Amino acid sequence: MEQRYDYIIVGAGSAGCVLADRLTESGKHSVLLLEAGGTDKSIFIQMPTALSYPMNTEKYAWQFETQQESGLDGRQLHCPRGKVLGGSSSINGMVYVRGHACDYDEWEENGATGWNYQACLPYFRKAETWSKGADQYRGGNGPLGTCNGNDMALNPLYQAFIDAGKDAGYPETKDYNGYQQEGFGPMHMTVDKGVRASTSNAYLRRALKRSNLTLMKGIVARKVLLQAQDSQETKAVGIEFEKSDKVQTVHANKEVISSAGSIGSVQLLQLSGIGPKAVLDAANVEVMHDLPGVGENLQDHLEVYFQYHCKEDITLNSKLGLVSKGMIGAEWILTRKGLGATNHFESCAFIRSRKGLKWPNIQYHFLPAAMRYDGQAAFDGHGFQVHVGPNKPESRGTVAITSADPHAKPKIVFNYISTEQDRQDWRDCIRLTREILSQPAMDKFRGEEIQPGINITSDEAIDEWVKQNVESAYHPSCGCKMGADTDPMAVLDEECRVRGISQLRVVDSSVFPTIPNGNLNAPTIMVAERAADMILGSELLETEEVPVWIAPEWEENQRISKPIREVDSLT
Repeated sequence: MEQRYDYIIVGAGSAGCVLADRLTESGKHSVLLLEAGGTDKSIFIQMPTALSYPMNTEKYAWQFETQQESGLDGRQLHCPRGKVLGGSSSINGMVYVRGHACDYDEWEENGATGWNYQACLPYFRKAETWSKGADQYRGGNGPLGTCNGNDMALNPLYQAFIDAGKDAGYPETKDYNGYQQEGFGPMHMTVDKGVRASTSNAYLRRALKRSNLTLMKGIVARKVLLQAQDSQETKAVGIEFEKSDKVQTVHANKEVISSAGSIGSVQLLQLSGIGPKAVLDAANVEVMHDLPGVGENLQDHLEVYFQYHCKEDITLNSKLGLVSKGMIGAEWILTRKGLGATNHFESCAFIRSRKGLKWPNIQYHFLPAAMRYDGQAAFDGHGFQVHVGPNKPESRGTVAITSADPHAKPKIVFNYISTEQDRQDWRDCIRLTREILSQPAMDKFRGEEIQPGINITSDEAIDEWVKQNVESAYHPSCGCKMGADTDPMAVLDEECRVRGISQLRVVDSSVFPTIPNGNLNAPTIMVAERAADMILGSELLETEEVPVWIAPEWEENQRISKPIREVDSLT
């Protein structure tokens, strides 16, 4: 018997769980949610401090790799994507950053009509319950619990980093997700009562109590089923997928929605014959709709770990042994508090790398530990680090399938650091970071610079060090961008509908026209909240008109005042 649902959602991730909840809320619509992964009921997912484990586990994440990146001297970077209930919100670092207001105004300028900041803000608020209470920027009764961990009380280094930023001439911000992003302040996280606030926990748990939602796990989506209506129109009518090595089909009465993620949605469209003809021909996939923008415009954030020895024995480096980890885990299991209940990024900053930038393009996550990429100690003794990188790259990449086999990994090329401005942004980033961490507020803590190392000062030396040490911040996005009718590379219209195919939408981070200045989980959830109203034909929430802080002399000055201590390496 033919299985039919009103809506079929592919991917139970950051966006898919939101849609599953919102589309079933009224009880009027039957929804099928398809997910490649399995349960998220693991202490390594639910306990915030264990964040490095699920990302590097085959069971919980697609372990994609980039092609050799010429801008990184041929290095291949890891590109994990969530493959579990909650998707990447179940494997990420739980950092809650909406991005700058100007990022969304930029979306609208790039053809995503109606996606300006004042229109998006009500959906950020709708999604959220902020631990410090609602205001005109923050939400007070949404599903997603957000907080700023332990209010920085666990370590004096958090406040020292903020004070160093002020010493260096930058503003302080009390809430970078509110009126003022630019500056130094406490960092927010998707942690609710000490537990990871994934979209699985926040949205899907309650939705699964409804009889009109069906969840199928352990599936591999093969393609969207398309039906030619006439010479002008093709419509999506269902999904072909594999489960337990059997190929099955399900049909949609109203719409098929791909929320398979920034890599997965591109892959699914292309496997379905929707994409650039040259890519489809090379993969031996029949061209159903030549849509040249599918898989183009790919963007990501890069970061490095800037590390120092710490002169005081106060860092997390003393907590990395088995006994310490066991005690942290036990406290978390019993109380949901302590070091187990945080991602340890409790202070942060957003700055502009040069004058003439209207809004920040560099982001800092401060960590009171010096650790390697795999979560192990970087060296014996105590240390601290900032994760830092430019967030508004010019470089653009591609995702392309290489065969019609849905199990084959796609070819991913970001073209990292491929423009002169991107290279200059990195030089500025390294020099500005060294200056910030050299301010008086850090004097009592700061030992010698571990990396990059004090000899890394020239343009050439910085370029080489960055190439060898930079890593992805795991923010792939923008490969199915929204845009105007006049933009031949726009995959979607402003309601996330695939151009030229009726009853088919994409809703996840691949729809972004440009990458925001911040982590991507918050904007992905916002997009899903807003798209849900569009899908249901509901009236959109009323546009807000709130003030946004822009540095008053941004055209003439890179920061608001002179640093207390200038650093030679900046000259």
